[in-house]
Amino acid sequence: MERCRWTTAGTLLLASLILSSRTARSEEDQDSLWDAWGSWSECSRTCGGGASYSLRRCLSSKTCEGRNIRYRTCSNVDCPPEAGDFRAQQCSAHNDVKYQGQLYEWLPVSNDPDNPCSLKCQARGTALVVELAPKVLDGTRCYTESLDMCISGLCQIVGCDHQLGSAVKEDNCGVCSGDGSTCRLVRGQYKSQLSASKLDDTVVAIPYGSRQVRLVLKGPDHLYLETKTLQGVKSENNLSNTGSFLVENSSIDFQKFPDKEILRISGPLTADFTIKIHYAGAADSSVQFIFYQPIIHRWRETDFFPCSASCGGGYQLTSAECFDLRSNRVVADQYCHYYPENIKPKPKLQECNLDPCPASDGYKQIMPYDLYHPLPRY
Repeated sequence: MERCRWTTAGTLLLASLILSSRTARSEEDQDSLWDAWGSWSECSRTCGGGASYSLRRCLSSKTCEGRNIRYRTCSNVDCPPEAGDFRAQQCSAHNDVKYQGQLYEWLPVSNDPDNPCSLKCQARGTALVVELAPKVLDGTRCYTESLDMCISGLCQIVGCDHQLGSAVKEDNCGVCSGDGSTCRLVRGQYKSQLSASKLDDTVVAIPYGSRQVRLVLKGPDHLYLETKTLQGVKSENNLSNTGSFLVENSSIDFQKFPDKEILRISGPLTADFTIKIHYAGAADSSVQFIFYQPIIHRWRETDFFPCSASCGGGYQLTSAECFDLRSNRVVADQYCHYYPENIKPKPKLQECNLDPCPASDGYKQIMPYDLYHPLPRY
């Protein structure tokens, strides 16, 4: 009986190997019908993420299974701020072409849920929206807040590693495949307190590098911005009209309604932003805000301090210092205490200079040591 069981198992294994071999030969036969892949084309863009393609030719009179074109991403470097939006460039290329006998200044219509890869544009100052091309150029983002790109008129998934078909995503801190530990969520609310002695007030200070900023003002007052670059250059920006614009190379989206204002900045901020409020009426206003703030001050462990003795066995310790990731310098401990996520590393202790002291010395030379970490002396 045991022999029969082994014989049956052997038969099944042999059948499996034969099937696997046939499948492999079948795939080889299919591949043999194709010529080798050609070289990659030039990238569709010089920056901002584009697409390149490679072709192969079917060598058989029969229909070849598979595809004759493949794509990959390229030019995955940020464009300079003055380059502008790629979809907007394609719309503006039609400004000198008459539409129904008239010239228009065309603005992009983004985030179309039905067909994100068609070139829809709106004539400035009108409600006229027209599809000026059935397909945007390869490398155009499907949606403004996504890396997914249009290739040959179809929206293709792109991960934060800039690979086609990748499911890898950024965390809220902007780190690809990160765990969210490099930033913290800040949310709060401000209520205006009218005063005869002042015309404005500070709502919130949002530091350099922050992301996903959103503020909603409800009431008669108005938001405005003050910025300060890392080089100390200050500027003030009034928010008077609905629209998108650049402030210190950060893209601002502002919506103004009769009783409400909404401010969005995807980030990361390229300067320190201070959001302020101009008092405009007797009624109170409230502002709700939320953003992700980078943790730019972190504890780091120091090297071991000098040994407490020059010979005969001593001790040495490490400590922790607060480090500013932005300026690459050590700062006061209070900056690291500001982030509850930061955990100060405990000191490490180890023995050192264990070689015996020379007999003529008759004593150990004690080294100066940090008074904060006193050690036993001999």
